[in-house]
Amino acid sequence: MCPIPPLRFAAVGALLLAALFLTACKPAVPAGNSSAAPVQPAKASRVAVVVSTLNNPWFVVLAETARDRAKELGYEAVIFDSQNDPAKEAQHFDNLIASGYGAVLFNCTDAKGSIANVRRAKAAGIPVFCMDREIEANDAAVSQILSDNYSGCVALGQYFVEVVGEEGKYVELLGLVADTNTWNRSKGFHSVVDRFPGLKMVAQQSADFDRTKALEVLEAILQAHPDINAVFCGNDAMAMGAYQALLAAGKADKVKVFGFDGADDVVKAVAEGKIAATVMQFPKTMARTAAENADKYFKGERNFPQRVPVAVELVTKANVAKFGDYGRKGQP
Repeated sequence: MCPIPPLRFAAVGALLLAALFLTACKPAVPAGNSSAAPVQPAKASRVAVVVSTLNNPWFVVLAETARDRAKELGYEAVIFDSQNDPAKEAQHFDNLIASGYGAVLFNCTDAKGSIANVRRAKAAGIPVFCMDREIEANDAAVSQILSDNYSGCVALGQYFVEVVGEEGKYVELLGLVADTNTWNRSKGFHSVVDRFPGLKMVAQQSADFDRTKALEVLEAILQAHPDINAVFCGNDAMAMGAYQALLAAGKADKVKVFGFDGADDVVKAVAEGKIAATVMQFPKTMARTAAENADKYFKGERNFPQRVPVAVELVTKANVAKFGDYGRKGQP
């Protein structure tokens, strides 16, 4: 066997060393993840507004105010409509995490079920700020800006007794059963009304915060209980649906309807005497606060209270002139 000439030996050695160097520097590909879509790094310039539904004008105001305030603060902002569907909400979080949004202003579909989405965003380094609807966790969202639903319905319950009297029959239309707002409002109301044994609740049924469903539900209830005196509704969309059902049954002037939200059409209906009362819960305040907290977070602030209560106000015919455009007149 012929000896390898010195120059050829040196060239072979150099090639081997180069191959070893390239192999060592090549980034590793995780097993089973070779085809996964890359996750973009979070960008503080982009804010996602994920809202439970845009099928209700109140939530449109919440979402658009959050988006517009984020834009005023210098961020790109996009609204995602979950259509009251937890599966769609999860898809939105998949998309915004993969796209590298910097923060989420969030109105959830499910107080318990939505926690996993918030935690996934947190694990990806994306802070979440809840607005209006609460998630039942204290270690997922950076902060939750929430109306004082319980106290609002204590005040509404007191007014209910004042208007309806200490005796009578009433119906309660509940909102989404997976939403803590539904039960906080119901508990606040019953903390007052249940003290009067002469006030009998003849039916309690969910209408999912939906106007059309409330109309249908109350129409069916009226077949069994045509002699009711009042309807307490967990939001204003249901209050308007209930009013339509009563109007069709020829009972709109005999049955008092109470709502909650401060929606523009119901505020006008209170002024006209069609709806007895509602509770203004200031969606613009909650939305702006969420956007401003995200801005503070981007700028280094980390000391946020887990829950930020937003005061609500009872709206009746006596004070309705002060309210409009989803808040107090003359206030942003």
